Amino acid sequence: MHVTSVSGECLSDGRVCLEDEVLLLLQLKSSLIFNTAASNKLVSWIQSADCCSWGGVTWDATGRVVSLDLSSEFISGELNSSSSIFSLQYLQSLNLANNTFSSQIPAEFHKLGNLNYLNLSNAGFSGQIPIEISYLTRLVTIDLSSLYFITGIPELKLENPNLTTLVQNLKELRELHLSGVNISAKGKEWCQSLSSSVPNLQALSLSRCFLSGPIDSSLEKLQYLSRIRLDGNNFSSPVPEFLAKFQNLTCLRLSFCGLYGTFPEKIFQVPTLQILDIENNMLLEGSLPEFPLNGALETLILSDTKFSGKVPDSIGNLKILTRIELARCNFSGPIPNSMADLTQLFNILLNASSSVLHTLDLSSNNLEGPIPESVFELQGLYILDLSSNKFNGTVELSKFQKLGNLTTLSLSYNNLWIIASGSDFIPSKLPHLTTLKLASCQLGTLPDLSSQSRLSYLDLSENQIQGEIPKWIWKVGNGSLIHLNLSLNLLEDLPEPSSILSTNLLVLDLHSNQLHGRIPTPPSCSAYVDYSNNSFTSFIPDDIGTYISLNIVFMLSKNNITGIIPESICNASYLSVLDLSDNALSGKIPSCLIEIETLAVLNLGRNKFSGIISGEFPGNCVLQTLDLNGNLLEGKIPVSLAKCKELEVLNLGNNQMDDNFPCWLKNISNLRVLVLRANKLHGPIGCPNSNSTWPMVQIVDLAHNNFSGELPAKCFLTWRAMMAGDDEVESKHKNLEFEVLLGWYYQDAVRVTSKGQELELVKILTLFTSIDLSRNNFEGEIPEVMGDLTLLYVLNLSGNGFTGRIPSSLGQLRQLESLDLSMNKLSGEIPTQLASLNFL
Repeated sequence: MHVTSVSGECLSDGRVCLEDEVLLLLQLKSSLIFNTAASNKLVSWIQSADCCSWGGVTWDATGRVVSLDLSSEFISGELNSSSSIFSLQYLQSLNLANNTFSSQIPAEFHKLGNLNYLNLSNAGFSGQIPIEISYLTRLVTIDLSSLYFITGIPELKLENPNLTTLVQNLKELRELHLSGVNISAKGKEWCQSLSSSVPNLQALSLSRCFLSGPIDSSLEKLQYLSRIRLDGNNFSSPVPEFLAKFQNLTCLRLSFCGLYGTFPEKIFQVPTLQILDIENNMLLEGSLPEFPLNGALETLILSDTKFSGKVPDSIGNLKILTRIELARCNFSGPIPNSMADLTQLFNILLNASSSVLHTLDLSSNNLEGPIPESVFELQGLYILDLSSNKFNGTVELSKFQKLGNLTTLSLSYNNLWIIASGSDFIPSKLPHLTTLKLASCQLGTLPDLSSQSRLSYLDLSENQIQGEIPKWIWKVGNGSLIHLNLSLNLLEDLPEPSSILSTNLLVLDLHSNQLHGRIPTPPSCSAYVDYSNNSFTSFIPDDIGTYISLNIVFMLSKNNITGIIPESICNASYLSVLDLSDNALSGKIPSCLIEIETLAVLNLGRNKFSGIISGEFPGNCVLQTLDLNGNLLEGKIPVSLAKCKELEVLNLGNNQMDDNFPCWLKNISNLRVLVLRANKLHGPIGCPNSNSTWPMVQIVDLAHNNFSGELPAKCFLTWRAMMAGDDEVESKHKNLEFEVLLGWYYQDAVRVTSKGQELELVKILTLFTSIDLSRNNFEGEIPEVMGDLTLLYVLNLSGNGFTGRIPSSLGQLRQLESLDLSMNKLSGEIPTQLASLNFL
């Protein structure tokens, strides 16, 4: 073979590059599609340049390519089976990670028989992993991981070959990374495959692989395991104690695995353990042990579990802890002062920095007492979240200025009294702050944040802030503020509301204040706007649709708004929630509003709308709540509403609608609240041609109409959510709220009549159920099957023409608080069984 250097000798050590190898690389470059502007390696492959300076290429002493790293080179398109890369016979290491190939993994990889390192992670490859990969018997490390969660669809799969076939010949394997690959194997299968084939395995990454459990004891044979990542699988089992027997264990990640039972305390005591992440296992219990001196833990994440008890003083022994997250657990008691001891070591790595603890998240526990002084010594903190606990006492906001690196400070929902005024508070001493949450902190005044140049999230809700909203609030963050919540305060004035327009706010929440005057024009880029429960008195602007064209949520309820709804509101084609209830709006409901395809909530209740409900509900209707209660609407209930299969709440009560019972509603199986009271509805409510059911229904109110005939006994048997003993009842009974924007929920309020009084249920209680059929013309006997509705709280059948006896089965309604059978034609004795209704 002719040996030559393309551009002379490699000056560093005198080596030369084999011409054949150089030509193979040049062919490879010409066959690849890549971004030349972003490339750092392939662009350096120039024939006239010194080949030893080519990026990503390592040559051995004989001039052959032994390592090729083309990771993150913005390569796209196919990797062809005829690619010259498969002719680089001496390759020992190949890295193609973080590119966007659009092909399957070529079978020709088996030609690279000398490979001991293969990394194709996040490279865009899809489909079945070829069996030829299993022929690479010298592999020590293989990484085929993919971050499929961006699309939700796994890119790679292991079916034929399966995991067993893939690893059966890879006896030298030390690291196996298949996270994001669809393996779909049961616990015993995948555990035994690994334990029998790769005895020397040290690193195992099988996150989000559709594995099931339990984790089989055969895995214990892999005694060299050091790093274990199994997060994002559905094991639905306890955590096996044998994991504590891995003497070299440094990393254990089991988050989002459906684990339950008690977490083995012995795992905390593995002396080499540096990372423990078991978050989001909602049924997993446990407590923190006493930690030994100089423990190795660097990361401890227990958020969203049922861990409880106190945080021990010995946590200060974890000298190199850099991350601790205990949010949304059941921890109680004070934060130990020993937390201040987490600031001492690893100065060398951080160039004499005073602290390495970056994140302290203890939110949503039951921690109590004052905030320990030790917290203010954690000067390396970026994120401090103590929200939703029971911390108490008075705290000056200026104390947090010691933590000059803070990007996030959240103290909301404690028993704290935050003092934000005074000359000591200098916001510029927190120059990196992007998130500030001080909800329910008894603030009496707005802290002056006008100098905060990076603030993007500000929540000062549920305080006692009075007076006017200052002009500087709209300039906070120099355009970076995207979330502002000043709701539930005592604010009265909003000077120069037009200045809101110049902001980049995505979320603006001013609800439940004392603001008055004309409606502030929302920011043009806003997605969530809530002006409800104030004293605004103007009309809705004719061009409102221009300003809320990108809105997902727009709420203006409980004000004094008059006039009509402008047609332009239908330009808001992304609207999911529109709540204009409890105002003095009049005129007709625009038909185009009914036709918006994205609407999940339309609440126009308690206004003065008149006329008929015109317009067609769309074929792909996603409506969950329709509340038109308390208006002057006439005509029939639109039949097109039957298209809204997701409908949960329908409230058309207190109008003047004249129609038969809408039997087509029986096809909406998600319906949980039906209120048609106080209209001019008539005829029977039985639907003889319908076999559909309402398994979720909790509230039915047909009172004050002209319905007649006998009650259809069969239909009550389908109201499963009103019956005990159903395995699915708990899942059916839930609060009527749903997420409409990341972290933001719409809470339905339903008005019911109980014991003669109208009540607004801001939250539908988990087991609240009621039936009100009063003031109609029903006749015949009260069906015995009503006694099966054992979860009923309210039953009102008064003011009808029922005859016969009171069914003794009503004695089964042990939850009943209100029973009204008055003004009927009932006869006989009151059943003795009713005496057992203790809550009545």
